[in-house]
Amino acid sequence: MRSEPQPAEYRADPKIREVAGFLADRVEAARFPRTELRFRNRRWDKAVGLGDLTDAQWLAHFGRFEPLPGNLEQPLALRYHGHQFRVYNPDLGDGRGFLFAQLRDVDDRLLDLGTKGSGTTPWSRTADGRLTLKGGVREILATEMLEALGVNTSRTFSIVETGEDLVRGDEPSPTRSAVMVRLSHGHIRIGSFQRLMALGEHDDLARLVDYCLAIYPGPVPPADAPGRDEPAVVLLHQAVERLADLAASYMVAGFVHGVLNTDNLNITGESFDYGPWRFLPQWDPQFTAAYFDHQGLYAFGRQPEAIRWNLGQLAIALRPLVPEDAGAESLIAALDRFGPLYAGAMTRRFCWRLGVQSRGMDADVHLVETAEKTMREGGLSPDAFFYRHRGGRAAHGALQDALTDFTPLDAAHPYWAENAPQSMLVDEVETIWDAIATRDDWEPLAAKIAAVRRMGEALGVPPHPQGHNHDS
Repeated sequence: MRSEPQPAEYRADPKIREVAGFLADRVEAARFPRTELRFRNRRWDKAVGLGDLTDAQWLAHFGRFEPLPGNLEQPLALRYHGHQFRVYNPDLGDGRGFLFAQLRDVDDRLLDLGTKGSGTTPWSRTADGRLTLKGGVREILATEMLEALGVNTSRTFSIVETGEDLVRGDEPSPTRSAVMVRLSHGHIRIGSFQRLMALGEHDDLARLVDYCLAIYPGPVPPADAPGRDEPAVVLLHQAVERLADLAASYMVAGFVHGVLNTDNLNITGESFDYGPWRFLPQWDPQFTAAYFDHQGLYAFGRQPEAIRWNLGQLAIALRPLVPEDAGAESLIAALDRFGPLYAGAMTRRFCWRLGVQSRGMDADVHLVETAEKTMREGGLSPDAFFYRHRGGRAAHGALQDALTDFTPLDAAHPYWAENAPQSMLVDEVETIWDAIATRDDWEPLAAKIAAVRRMGEALGVPPHPQGHNHDS
């Protein structure tokens, strides 16, 4: 059975101050016509010592952004560059969000509270710095489903409706507005390093590497890795481990992020920033989530390749920090680990979701390949496949053969005896939003969250994200 997030005392620890001078700009939050609490994550508020806040106090901090005690006196909009669909863009940065606070959980992990829709910043360009309420609801649904499926994801912490009418080209307008707060394990992106390298700020680049190694501890590189004592090389090894695991978790979840740009991938390997996401209606490597992804660059089956490419850009950004005697070889050696690490994460996570014990790499890989063929030929969604064949049940033909000698895990939870699995297809999302938009009915959203969390309980404790020390 999956364990709930553990309660913790409130412990402010705004470590970001150590690097804020070159990484961020102080900003002011927008002032909204109203603040109406629409979602409060009761699973995670207590994990950072905020479970005892009244709703009025909650709105003061997460609707009007009054500082939390001992935390950042003023929000910080982070600076970064990035490749967007593999075109370099130096005009990026937090354009409608900021880092609001940093806190410790019961395991002493440093967690961030960051916003979306909190107003303009120096990096907003021509945008209004706002978020639609529909965008906030979609992010709740994405993060709840991904958390249940074992993906290392940010958590939607708070949604406050703000009373503005927004005009958007991709949904009926005017539409309702909101401000969202995420709980995550960090906001340092690949693009954060790219910016410092592009500007030639190598001393600050080295300081950012040291900050990340201290704040987000991970394993040391393999004993035979060249340059394994160089901080930049260590960080790249850790990022490769983390993001290989993230890529595998997307594939096993049947999830398409949609915009895997270097500014949307962070150094902790945690998934975040959900725009045009989708879950697969059937197993299709060519399925895309973003209507503007005309070339299918970030199609479902190309996500591991996209993440690996982005790690290559991180290696390029870190190159100025690696001494000549270690050279590019040490960075390439770290990148070369992506394939085997991804394969290992894929089989580990696949067996977990299917509810069988691993039998070793060869047998596990054969099972994954057979399962993918079964889904593809049968037009099955991952949700339907994993539910139907939990613990190896109801398998026939090649799938039955591939499952021979696999030991099933516990399937006693009542969820596995229900008529159908939980899913999060786009039609379901639109139906939930329609109830809010037309009737201000929030019950379908609450019911879906409860059902998805129940599925997570049935799946049990997911694999620990690789590339992190156990308590980080």
